Amino acid sequence: MSTPQLALGVKLRDDARFDNFHGQRNAEAARYLAALCDGNTPAIVLCGDRDTGKSHLLQAACHDVEGQNKSAVCVSLPELLRFGPEALQGLEHAALVCLDDVDQIAGEENWEEAVFHLYNRVLDLGHQLLISLSETPAAVPFVLEDLASRLRHGLLIQLGVYRDDDRLRIFAARAEQRGLQVSGEVSTFIMRRAPRRLVDLLAILDRLDENSLQAQRRLTVPFVKSVMNW
Repeated sequence: MSTPQLALGVKLRDDARFDNFHGQRNAEAARYLAALCDGNTPAIVLCGDRDTGKSHLLQAACHDVEGQNKSAVCVSLPELLRFGPEALQGLEHAALVCLDDVDQIAGEENWEEAVFHLYNRVLDLGHQLLISLSETPAAVPFVLEDLASRLRHGLLIQLGVYRDDDRLRIFAARAEQRGLQVSGEVSTFIMRRAPRRLVDLLAILDRLDENSLQAQRRLTVPFVKSVMNW
């Protein structure tokens, strides 16, 4: 990937893979998406709230395609805004192009046109496009009807908001990946006090992991209380 445009892609997290996408609520959707990474489905639209793991799945798709010795690129539209719509030029040369949070450019006609033309270039080359939205295409206020129409005709995969048991399962799995021992008592204590958004819960895990390493302490309820000021 030597083009300047591909260099703008998101640095893939090594742990963002299909085999460690946890949470029963969206497990079937993840398996379905993984099966589609053979390139035979030209356009896929992944819809769900910001807390449903869309970014994880886009990066997992990139890892999967790269494992097939093909090129893949993932870009976050909000992070790309400062470069201007021309930053999308050249992305179509990757076998898989993932565009995250495309709804964030709704109403910006120049950006919508750039996404529309990229969509066409990707399909013209026989490559695959994976787009994430916070809502279904029909519910996003795009001003360019051609783009809205393209997205409505893509294969739609809908993700659901995580339940508490899924949030707990994801928290426990991420802790295990880090080598953290978290007892049921500690997990229950954290879940009762943590914000409901998964991203906030995982930020708490980051903070506890860092403090546990610095203090050389295992995670206990008193230690968690002292770190989080609960």
